[in-house]
Amino acid sequence: MEMNILSLFTMKGMAVLSTIFVMLVGIAVLVVIVLFIIDIMQTKDAVRHNFPVMGRFRGLFIHLGEFFRQYFFAMDREEMPFNRAERRWISLSSAGTDTTIAFGSTRNLSHAGMPIFVNAPYALLDEETRPADPVIFGAGCKNPYATSALIGISAMSYGALSKPAIRALSKGAKLANIYLNTGEGGLSSHHLVGNCDIVFQIGTAKYGVRNEDGSLNIEKFKAIVERPQVKMIELKMSQGAKPGKGGLLPGVKVSREIAEIRGIPRGKPSISPNRHPEINNNEQLLDFINQLQELSQKPVGFKMVISDVEWLEDLCLRIHARGEKFAPDFITVDGGDGGTGAAPMPLMDNVGLPVKEALPAVVDVITRYGLRPRIKIIASGKLITPAEVAFAYCAGADMVNGARGFMFALGCIQALKCNRNTCPTGITTHKKRLQSGLDPSRKAVRVKNYVGKIQYGTGLIAHSCGVPEPRSLLRRHCRVAQGNGTSLPLSHIYPPAFADKDYLAR
Repeated sequence: MEMNILSLFTMKGMAVLSTIFVMLVGIAVLVVIVLFIIDIMQTKDAVRHNFPVMGRFRGLFIHLGEFFRQYFFAMDREEMPFNRAERRWISLSSAGTDTTIAFGSTRNLSHAGMPIFVNAPYALLDEETRPADPVIFGAGCKNPYATSALIGISAMSYGALSKPAIRALSKGAKLANIYLNTGEGGLSSHHLVGNCDIVFQIGTAKYGVRNEDGSLNIEKFKAIVERPQVKMIELKMSQGAKPGKGGLLPGVKVSREIAEIRGIPRGKPSISPNRHPEINNNEQLLDFINQLQELSQKPVGFKMVISDVEWLEDLCLRIHARGEKFAPDFITVDGGDGGTGAAPMPLMDNVGLPVKEALPAVVDVITRYGLRPRIKIIASGKLITPAEVAFAYCAGADMVNGARGFMFALGCIQALKCNRNTCPTGITTHKKRLQSGLDPSRKAVRVKNYVGKIQYGTGLIAHSCGVPEPRSLLRRHCRVAQGNGTSLPLSHIYPPAFADKDYLAR
């Protein structure tokens, strides 16, 4: 009797499953027919029209290709803009684990442009080395700023980055004793949560310190720079990923809070002017910088992509005509290989010199006009490993800024969705669900660890070259691989406009 009942239930179950299966097959066939009709009727996509239904897989495979290449097909050194080896080094560094490698380098050491550091015949003993020398910005102003850090967090605004990401960077900067640049989106409470040193950036739209017409609101500016955490002010003229184009923040990322901080309408795209309307020549640039210096009594500099130095030579001449007190306290040289959350492809790919070419040119101009002790040089643009940081110091930088390296430290997987508000790691999205996995306190420790590895690795290179600390590196300490398999000294490619003893005094 029990067996018959069991058999009855089993038969009924099988019948139900069969019915469901037939229904699913019927629905699938119906969907295919509908898609076939839609595809063959439309004329916008020729592939879908000529190959109904099947043509849809092309778009799907293109979309999935960028993910599969990253994990299965690309070699360790092949990907762009950053390869797997670089990302893995940052991941291990920020986790505080061992970053040594075995067997041999996977890098093509003869690849054109590769920096090769010149080791000294007698490397320094540990007791002969020392921590990095401090660099002082605005030595002649009322509130100068000094730091011994080798790297700072470059401009990334609240808006381009999420709330937990900014909070993690603020806390991490404090732990690592480095500064955090606010980016052009204004100063928020999230930048201040860690009580770290702040570089307040003013973009072309004057977000956070603007009047309704986009001009500078002096009272708002004074209220921000009077905060003790704000150590310097950076006037953003242009940035590496989009020189000649203002900042772009999609409307979907302009929340109520971000709109209030920036002083713009909620939910509408945030598009900055291509330049500061009140700055159209070198005289006006110096006027504006001097105004900010007088109002803040703190170091003020500007950030720019450098592709031509003639205008910079003219700027130096005008500084001499006015007096050195009218000079900017620093210049941030942003390379054309810099990144951003959203930029037009023609500008991202084809405009602006890479920092490795622009940096030595700027250093030489400033030095040739005798302004090197007065104006400090900050290098920015794809400098995420100790070797790249060391190259910048060899070329003459006083300080290095990094952005995407810190994003990797926070957990970025290079999904390339920064402009979509769909970042899977919560770093560049304002969707609460996607932000939930980004714990600011835990990620702050990763930021600190990453900074420690950068400073340790850069120090290793310096000590191998026979100098006690990274800011003592010179151009003769670096060679650059050429396309013919040989290398040339950096000092030969970019002959310094000064003797080594003068260079060391920078």
